[in-house]
Amino acid sequence: MAKESSHAVHAAGAHRVVVIVDENSNPFELGCATEIFGLRRPEIGRDLYDFRLCSPEPRTLMRDGFFTLTGVADLDAADTADTLIVPNRPDIEVPRRPAVLDAIRRAHARGTRLVGFCSGAFTLAEAGVLDGRRATAHWQWADSFRARFPAVHLEADVLFVDDGDILTAAGSAAALDLGLHVVRRDYGAEVANSVSRRLVFAAHRDGGQQQFVERPVPDRATESLAPVLAWAQERLDTALTVSDLAARAAVSAATLHRRFRTQLGTTPLAWLTGERLALACRLIERGESRFEVVARRSGLGTAAHMRTLMRRETGITPSAYRERFGPGVN
Repeated sequence: MAKESSHAVHAAGAHRVVVIVDENSNPFELGCATEIFGLRRPEIGRDLYDFRLCSPEPRTLMRDGFFTLTGVADLDAADTADTLIVPNRPDIEVPRRPAVLDAIRRAHARGTRLVGFCSGAFTLAEAGVLDGRRATAHWQWADSFRARFPAVHLEADVLFVDDGDILTAAGSAAALDLGLHVVRRDYGAEVANSVSRRLVFAAHRDGGQQQFVERPVPDRATESLAPVLAWAQERLDTALTVSDLAARAAVSAATLHRRFRTQLGTTPLAWLTGERLALACRLIERGESRFEVVARRSGLGTAAHMRTLMRRETGITPSAYRERFGPGVN
């Protein structure tokens, strides 16, 4: 469950995201961070973040020596971050630089939001900021992580973990999921959807979904869930059930459940609830102030039920969500 953030972004000041790039860092996750937090947003009409890269060395050799990164700020830039993305690298047994670990500890002490993509959880744990906290990492390193950092509560079968001021993502693609989750937490569902459309990426994959999808591409095109998902998204305000989805897909409920697990890493009911909550958030952002209307139009039933679900999934109530992301706030 996501915790309420103290890092909400408002128009009064630019929220600074700083990425530490260290020797042998993975370029894919660096690209994800740049795409989500660093690019200008003409589709939104304003920039979302003040974005910086920094490194402890003037020249940083990236993963396996594919290229060298130069021309970025020195490590002092990490001390200016509101959100700090820590280095991740494939050689998880190699100790991180003491200067990098010290920068992470200083950031944590002053309340900076910390983010680790993939093996970034190892960096955070080595800095000592994850003891007693929840985190995730790539499934293939779960045993190694638990052996080295037994004080951390590792959740190895989820896409990402939001533990308030420390957030971790599992594999490479999950960096996009977590990045969009951060945007959604800072700016709301509407802005996050705009960013995801530009990325041509799913706007909302809940952190609790499974890391490992057994068969991401169906054996036959007719097994794809895309048609039934699109059909359901147009009817979220109706009393859709899992049986309705199965009937639309012309399969049994058991087969539908298996396909959801295989292709999406979640259950039909969890997917349906997530889509309805996302719609409720968008309705609130667009100015619908009557929560009973929001609940009815999003298929969540009553305002009380919507409040329970929103509190559980986002960490805040509908009223708090409206105060943070309603019309005219950002």
